[in-house]
This record gives sequence, C-alpha cells and structure tokens, in this order.
Amino acid sequence: MAAASLRAQAIRLLARREYARAELQQKLLAKGGAAEEVRLLLDALIAQGYLSDVRYAQVAVAHKSKSFARRHIVESLRAKGLARADIETALTEAAIDDDAALRALWQRRFGRAPVDTRDEARQVRYLQARGFALSAILRLIRAGRSDAAR
Repeated sequence: MAAASLRAQAIRLLARREYARAELQQKLLAKGGAAEEVRLLLDALIAQGYLSDVRYAQVAVAHKSKSFARRHIVESLRAKGLARADIETALTEAAIDDDAALRALWQRRFGRAPVDTRDEARQVRYLQARGFALSAILRLIRAGRSDAAR
C-alpha cells in the first residue's frame, strides 16, 4: 500500500475520534499496511501531534468516569495497549471518585432500592460489570433500603 494512502487512512480515522497507538496500528495493518511502514507513519503522527496516547487516555477517562469504576477504566485502557504512566496521568487529572460515580450511576439506572432478592441480584450484577467493588455496591444498596424504609 502506498505511504500517502496509508497516511490518508490514518488521518481519516483520527478525524473521527482519538485512537491509542496500538489500536491505530492494528487498524492500519488490517488495511494492508506493512509493519515497518505503519510504525514509521505512527512515529510521524506522534511527532506532529496528531496521535497521542495521553490524549486518548484523557478522553477515555472523561467519557467513562461517570459510568465505570476506576478499576474497569484502567483495565480497558491497558487492553488498548496504553502505558501505565499515560493511564495514571489521565486518572490523576480526572480525579475519579468511585463512590460518587457508583451512587450517581445507581440513581440514574435504578433510582430505588431493590424490591426483592432477584432485583437486588440484577442491580449487583449490573454494577459489578462496570467494575465497582461488591462491598461498595452492597453498602449502597443497604443505605438505599434504609432510606426507603424511613
């Protein structure tokens, strides 16, 4: 594939949204780019400021911080191939509060204490899938029950 065509594809992808370097590399390799050519292109895009793992991490953290626990965000960013330092930088800047995010998400999604054990299990599964700790979830549900009892 021609370098100009590969560069055009990379710019087109980056115009839509931020990408992590590893994620963009996979896409370009899948489109038929040679490994060395893709590596050189990504280095050039980073040097020009078009591609940044730190910026990608900041955008991802800002997007996910309202609905996911810190642990889940870290795991998803690691899966995208981001360095630990880039992830920590983004998390520090965002100042994520898991308890506040858990309460807000629970209120938005459910808004009331579970009515029976089946409903409680459903709420717990939903919140655990978003990376929140079981102890924090149960504490929140107990508090919701005591508030509803008053």
